[in-house]
Amino acid sequence: MSDIDKLPYVEAELNYLGSTSQRPRYYAYERDASDPPTVMPYEPHLMHIHTLRPVVDDLDLDVQGFALVEQRSAVKDFWDDDEVRRVYYPEAERFIAEHTGASRVFIFDHLQRRRVPGQVDRSRSGPRQPATRVHVDHTARSGPQRVRDLMGEDAEELLKGRVQVINMWRPILDEPLRDAPLAVCDSRTVANSDLVPSDLVYRDRVGETYSVTYNPAHRWFYVPEMRHDEALLLKIADTRTDISARFMPHTSFADPTTPPDAAPRQSIELRTLVFYPA
Repeated sequence: MSDIDKLPYVEAELNYLGSTSQRPRYYAYERDASDPPTVMPYEPHLMHIHTLRPVVDDLDLDVQGFALVEQRSAVKDFWDDDEVRRVYYPEAERFIAEHTGASRVFIFDHLQRRRVPGQVDRSRSGPRQPATRVHVDHTARSGPQRVRDLMGEDAEELLKGRVQVINMWRPILDEPLRDAPLAVCDSRTVANSDLVPSDLVYRDRVGETYSVTYNPAHRWFYVPEMRHDEALLLKIADTRTDISARFMPHTSFADPTTPPDAAPRQSIELRTLVFYPA
């Protein structure tokens, strides 16, 4: 990783959080006319996004905050939610536990995305679109709160040990992914001051994520032509405080080398709570 400047890269715009005097706010649903407006100004910056394939063996979830792994799934149709829960969930739980050494893995959600040109995200009439802003899904506050929301009477005991939120992300096309790949940021290059707590408004509650402000020190990576038998593990949050990789920013981006006839991106991400003994 010390020779990052020698790695091949593409140049692409990434959407950071722009200047605002208000706390950032966005919605987990298509906003109603009566809802307060979204507060999420974009500030695009042209960044170098390096291929991580040559350095895959140097990656560590506790250092950079991401890892590329091979995981062949028995799932036939990733758009079938029942099959995903029945087949993919137990596969992923075993795989993540083996990769991290965790004592327990709990998958609390999954989300499929399919890019539709011209379609806005969170539309009632279409699938979820790739996320186009730099963000982290949970914060130092909302990560533990997710445990309390989901783990019932076991939550406080589990929170005495180390807890992580880890996403498992993969393309679900039959061909290598060339459209709207995922960019991940080396956590060692992210300052705490870059992370801005932001409201994610649901119809029945308000969650919290990190928006991210621009920092020229950020170092970005992606996986060119990622295959469906590969997965990215993404460190979203970690209660351990003595490591560099607690919160890892990420976003999709428009790859300028994408062929015009490339199949639009399809992907699935699992959201997991990962526990270790106290």
